[in-house]
Amino acid sequence: MTVGSSRGRSLREALRWSAARLSAGGVGEAAGDARFLLLGLLGLETRDLLLDGDRCLAAAESAALDAALERRLGGEPVARILGTWEFWGLPFRLGPDTLVPRPDTEILVEAALAAVTDRTAPLRCLDLGTGSGCILTALLSELPRALGIGVDRSAAALTVARDNALANGVGGRAGFLAGDWCDAIGGRFDLVVSNPPYIRHGVLPTLDRAVRDHDPVAALDGGADGLDAYRRILDGVHAGGLLARGGTLALEIGYDQAEAVRQLARAAGFADRGLRRDLAGHDRVLSFGGPDGLPSGHRDA
Repeated sequence: MTVGSSRGRSLREALRWSAARLSAGGVGEAAGDARFLLLGLLGLETRDLLLDGDRCLAAAESAALDAALERRLGGEPVARILGTWEFWGLPFRLGPDTLVPRPDTEILVEAALAAVTDRTAPLRCLDLGTGSGCILTALLSELPRALGIGVDRSAAALTVARDNALANGVGGRAGFLAGDWCDAIGGRFDLVVSNPPYIRHGVLPTLDRAVRDHDPVAALDGGADGLDAYRRILDGVHAGGLLARGGTLALEIGYDQAEAVRQLARAAGFADRGLRRDLAGHDRVLSFGGPDGLPSGHRDA
């Protein structure tokens, strides 16, 4: 057994060794990352560690794990190494042009679903800046008669999004279009959702290297004040009449952007339908109705 390798180790030993190696290399979530990498790379489940933990790694398995650990020690996120990540309980393939789905974005899905009074209705959904398609796919998985369109400027991201919708069983109800926010879209939608780039341009160099070096800049950079995408979305949805009567526009926001986005929305003629916070207590999602909608008033939750 080579000291600097997982070669010759059992599954349990490889897990402990991997966690120790990542910890020694300064990785903060070493134990969790080691488990994700071992199980994900080898196609195993937790029960396999319990039932078959004494099985020794095959040479190819050991080589794959060692290579993954080197990448993680170099700052690459676990999700990027595995090439897939879970969101809303569903698996999503990633690509260089897509963000890693984050748990905080599930608040956006929750807000959109909370606005639906009848989940069996034949709704129309629009996801602006769809990326991996995780938001749209999650919504369609909960709305069995809904149809959805995902829009993105990146053709590569749209290919990933289309594959993810198909893999999760909603591909027949999802369409994907290349476009710059609302420019390519017509019609009316009951739900319009977006997790746009909202980080101020000057802040990008200060981000954690896992984000700075591995997430697509186009999906992060919100311009000088972080609000460029919100202006485009609000103006585009309003000018195009994209929100159906009684429909909901739900936007993920940065933790300090609620009031600024509210002001932009009011100026564009939208009615405030409230704020949702994430599990850390940070402002996360704002919801709006159109000028002809039935606003429920301002109520933080």
